[in-house]
Amino acid sequence: MKGTHAMSATSDAGSNPPLFYTVSEAARMFRVDAQTVYRAIHDDAFPAVRLRTRYVIPARAVEELIQRAADSGGVVDIAEMVAERRAAREFEQKSGGAW
Repeated sequence: MKGTHAMSATSDAGSNPPLFYTVSEAARMFRVDAQTVYRAIHDDAFPAVRLRTRYVIPARAVEELIQRAADSGGVVDIAEMVAERRAAREFEQKSGGAW
């Protein structure tokens, strides 16, 4: 990694794309209130990294949501993604992780 710029939430003159966004930045991109993003994070409905009391959103997660919406040509429902993830987790726990 080169210097601290690789980890910054915003890029300097566009030279390095961000690896993470703040919750406020992600909320602005999705055109929602930051509290909506926080609620989704707390409901395990939105990917985030917790650093003590702060959360950051992986830029890759945002890009994947955008790509999924573009590829589907329809609505990407975060609630459906959460339900799928929870079901997979429950299955893994019940089966002991074996397929």
